[in-house]
Amino acid sequence: MNWDVVISGGGPVGLMLACELRLKDVNVLVVERLAEPDLTIKAGSVNLTTAEAFYRRGLLPAVDAVVQQNFDKIQEFLKSRGAGGGGPKPAIPVGHFAGIMVASSGVHFDDPAFRDVGPAANVVVIQQQAVEAVLAERAAELGVEIRRGVEVTGFDADDDGVTVRFGDGSEEHAGWLVGADGGRSFVRKHAGFEFPGTDPAVTGRQALAELTGTDALPGGWQHGNGGLYVHGPMPGRMLTVEFDGPPADRDAPVTAQELEDSFRRVSGADVRVTKVHSATRFTDNARQATTYRKGRVLLAGDAAHVHSPFGGQGLNLGIGDAVNLGWKLAATIHGWAPDGLLDTYTTERHPIGEWVLEWTRAQVALMRSDVRTKALRQVVTDLLLTDDGATYLAKKLSGVLHRYPIEGEHDLTGRGAPDFAFADGTRLGEHLQDGRALLLDLAENAELRETGSGWAGRVTTLTAKCVSEPSLTGVLIRPDGHIAWASEGGATTGLDASLRRWFGKPA
Repeated sequence: MNWDVVISGGGPVGLMLACELRLKDVNVLVVERLAEPDLTIKAGSVNLTTAEAFYRRGLLPAVDAVVQQNFDKIQEFLKSRGAGGGGPKPAIPVGHFAGIMVASSGVHFDDPAFRDVGPAANVVVIQQQAVEAVLAERAAELGVEIRRGVEVTGFDADDDGVTVRFGDGSEEHAGWLVGADGGRSFVRKHAGFEFPGTDPAVTGRQALAELTGTDALPGGWQHGNGGLYVHGPMPGRMLTVEFDGPPADRDAPVTAQELEDSFRRVSGADVRVTKVHSATRFTDNARQATTYRKGRVLLAGDAAHVHSPFGGQGLNLGIGDAVNLGWKLAATIHGWAPDGLLDTYTTERHPIGEWVLEWTRAQVALMRSDVRTKALRQVVTDLLLTDDGATYLAKKLSGVLHRYPIEGEHDLTGRGAPDFAFADGTRLGEHLQDGRALLLDLAENAELRETGSGWAGRVTTLTAKCVSEPSLTGVLIRPDGHIAWASEGGATTGLDASLRRWFGKPA
């Protein structure tokens, strides 16, 4: 084989997966159809679980720099509209549901679901292109080969590997092929994955443009004539959603006139679009592959699931796929994966993708402008603007409620690990940057360390005192940051079984 893994798609998901594989010494090639990064406006924020993934891999400083730049731009926008302008940091909403904005002021951040979230909580507003740039730089540092302007045009897969063919007539032989090539994935179609779902009913348009006539427009999501519109929170950002069916030609260039006409129809304002810097169309097409693996071919990101961008879950969902798949595929390649490990990628990630599709469908239903939907939207608005409603939305959007079906008696089992604070001043995220699993000995337990020693090289054992969760005496954390086993009172019951379940037979 020329490569252990070929990844089709060099966006954030493909790059994140490549970085995860390289941390495990996997020989990986990324091929990207586009010769240059796509600068079209896309996602503009990440949720807590994605920020935690970046934090655990040492990417937070680079991400934080972009977040600060975006904060400055938001301040500039607010100042231009007579607000903000050098004052305290503006309150960032926790998000929206069907355009119903929910402020962070009502959220109970002392809820147990948010405990010990650590510095990742400060990462919110960052564009998808900036995420891609950060990951591309890290991939280069790790030695990932990225070939741009190369399109996958065919492949043959069998039990031993995959032969991948490219548009220039060349081919590569790999053990595995991962399709991270977007919603219209060639890999998914060519491999014959089933992709059921619901057809689109709306046309959305999003752009960065130069506008006039916006002074009187309110901020945030607004319900207008037959749809919704947004102006801000970044200078020049505009968005419309109209319930007149999908676009006749989604790939045609988005013109200033089209944007202007749509914005006028929905808002009723005399807005002029004088110049377009970046624009795109989207729909509420919602589909999901029935499985994320067929033999030696796997799917991740939009190749595995597509949906409308409402709630900003697409980028987060894809990064979660990459972090979950990376260590499992590497373990399979290196030969120590226990039976069925790679199949847990679908088992664990498919339900979360299914939730996102349902979440976006519900929002589309609530965005409609008929009199009955308006009445229902007012009821939902009243509920979301309560403290409990705001907390519910924050927990759903942040990803802290996502748990994997991992067997174990402790209530932490299956959830993402809190960012434990240790007595030496370090936090958990700082100890996960090498991408290895981590066994925490929090009570100087010789039996726990002896049990873990059989997996040296796959699992790092750290003896420390946890000041944020003093009742814990032992925790096993998978490379993706999810807790596989936890204990109080010094007991090690179930630890050996958990190590075997996730990391194979002891060396």
